[in-house]
Amino acid sequence: MGKRSKIVLGMAGGALWGVLLISAPQWLGFGYIPAQLALPGAFVAPALFLIAVIGFLAQRRFFDDAIIDGDAFAPGSCEEIAQRVLTNTVEQLALALAIWPLVAVSLGGAVAIALGLGFACMRVLFWVGYLVSPSLRGLGFAGTFYPTVLAGLWSLALWIL
Repeated sequence: MGKRSKIVLGMAGGALWGVLLISAPQWLGFGYIPAQLALPGAFVAPALFLIAVIGFLAQRRFFDDAIIDGDAFAPGSCEEIAQRVLTNTVEQLALALAIWPLVAVSLGGAVAIALGLGFACMRVLFWVGYLVSPSLRGLGFAGTFYPTVLAGLWSLALWIL
């Protein structure tokens, strides 16, 4: 299977994951959770993932004289991959910070919490996929990106209609 095929499969899986995350609170029978209660909780799991990646990189720098002063990581090293994961995670969290409040207000806080938990799970897959083979990171990327975008579009549609 080629790289693009793996990425397309990851994208399709991420989109399906997004639909499941957005609808899961309803079919699991979770009641409405007010946005002001849910939003802080929605960002706990993504924050824990950030702590893990930042801690990993800090630990690697501390124990390696070649990078302790903030020098660039060796291309293709596990540290450089972790730096890419961190950068992309921060980008994805910026998007989530812009969209999840609207989602929590329009679709309910349980959806925002589900998005947060799903975000952390997919970020782990993104990191592992990147380490195994860069083309395998597609599911982790799409599983973080598409749920946020789909929930945002659904919320926007509810506000417009």
